[in-house]
Amino acid sequence: MRVRFWGTRGSIPVALTAADVRDKLAQALVQASGKVFNSYEEAHAYASSELDFNLTHTFGGHTPCVEIEIPGEEYYACDLGSGARPFGVHILAKQARKPATINVFMSHVHWDHIMGFPLFGPAYVPGTKIRIHGCHDVLEQAFRKQHSAPCFPVEWEQLGATIEFVKLEPGKPFLINGMTVTPHLQLHGGDSYGYRFEYQGKVVVYTTDSEHKLEDRAEAEKFAKFFHNADVVIFDAMYALAEAISVKADWGHSSNIVGVELCQMAHAKHLVLFHHEPANNDATLEGLLKEARRFEELTRGDQALKVSAAYDGLEIDL
Repeated sequence: MRVRFWGTRGSIPVALTAADVRDKLAQALVQASGKVFNSYEEAHAYASSELDFNLTHTFGGHTPCVEIEIPGEEYYACDLGSGARPFGVHILAKQARKPATINVFMSHVHWDHIMGFPLFGPAYVPGTKIRIHGCHDVLEQAFRKQHSAPCFPVEWEQLGATIEFVKLEPGKPFLINGMTVTPHLQLHGGDSYGYRFEYQGKVVVYTTDSEHKLEDRAEAEKFAKFFHNADVVIFDAMYALAEAISVKADWGHSSNIVGVELCQMAHAKHLVLFHHEPANNDATLEGLLKEARRFEELTRGDQALKVSAAYDGLEIDL
């Protein structure tokens, strides 16, 4: 089982600016002052081992799209934000002109989670089968409206793929090609749904656009049960804790610290911070990651919790 991240931002896509690139380069040059590199390989090794992640990488700018890979010929993904465009490129390259079967599980239909579909290449390939799963009654309506004038020049009927919408029930396990998928209702405007994916003893939980109020102990315990013993929990950590409980309370998102607390309650193994605030640059996001890791160290019980921050291109093998 493999998790591959094609889009990790929330709300709206963002990109590095020329100023951002110059700043990273200037900081890297300062840190490398006095060093001599006789080859590209030496410079690359130094950058990989000595420089901070926020100087050598970016957390990326695409909105949510996360691939869940299991053995077999079909594809599986959570959400179709702008990360769906590179996901589609990947599928077309891997299929080498052969039609694909793609299964999508939608958390909800806010624009940042569906905006990549009009540029999702496989949707234009005749013979391709796309099954879009979700719990919302407006699931099909949202996708179709996005393809209607004046929003986009390609009408829904012009798509080459066969597209099916599959209605799921919250709390009811759904079996697909040997993988069990269970949706879970979350607190978010218009409702959102997390998904628990179970395959051959491995568990991945995808839970974005969900606000958690830990003072509601019964609700927290429901989520701890949903996350229970998960190998990976992909968690909405859009805000720092101070924001989440003050000026941005009731905005439908959560924080890095709450993610740690819930995963510790659930005895999960790996927390991946996700749905990054578009206003936060790479240095800020790395700071939130370090804060979460430090909090995990201070509150650790019998089991350590690995804490990572998602970035476009990250792959996790289970």
